Amino acid sequence: MTANMKYDPDKHHRKSIRLKGYDYSQSGAYFVTICTYNKEYLFGNIVDEKMNLSETGAIVSKCWNNIPDHFPDALLDYFVVMPNHIHGIINIVGAKHSHLVSTNEASPSSVNASSLQPYGTNPNSLGAIIQNFKSVTARKVNRMLGRQNVPLWQRNYYEHVIRNEDDLNEIREYIVNNPLKWALDKENMDNKM
Repeated sequence: MTANMKYDPDKHHRKSIRLKGYDYSQSGAYFVTICTYNKEYLFGNIVDEKMNLSETGAIVSKCWNNIPDHFPDALLDYFVVMPNHIHGIINIVGAKHSHLVSTNEASPSSVNASSLQPYGTNPNSLGAIIQNFKSVTARKVNRMLGRQNVPLWQRNYYEHVIRNEDDLNEIREYIVNNPLKWALDKENMDNKM
């Protein structure tokens, strides 16, 4: 938005892609995809249907594997780093069922004042985990590449609440096969399909 434009809430708002009213801090399994900014290839390349991590890809992989060190209720499942995105499954376990604050219930004591979202990011929610992961990896990767104030990740991320064992197994297979199917992947900018 330029300095001359005034904020218009009817025009300048981001629509949430999350399930309305769903508590993303409750115990459950979540499939996550996060893409690099402008789908830039930063994390390595696919050779003979296998992902070869670059130094930046190794940083991303290490940070992902460190998530449980910072979020003890998060257990990691299958995960893959691709040239310009990642896929992973995060299980939130043992979480205390938290309550989403509706507009009628908001009070200064119930709102996380440090958050950028209107009602705060629940501290052990999927959103908090991804927010932390994106922030840490962006700092580390940008430092390694010698760049400042350059976005590493797209603004949002895709998530899917895993509902049952069949869903989980299908997503695990998708993650494992992602490097094998890179030539057909919609995130592959070289894919002409």
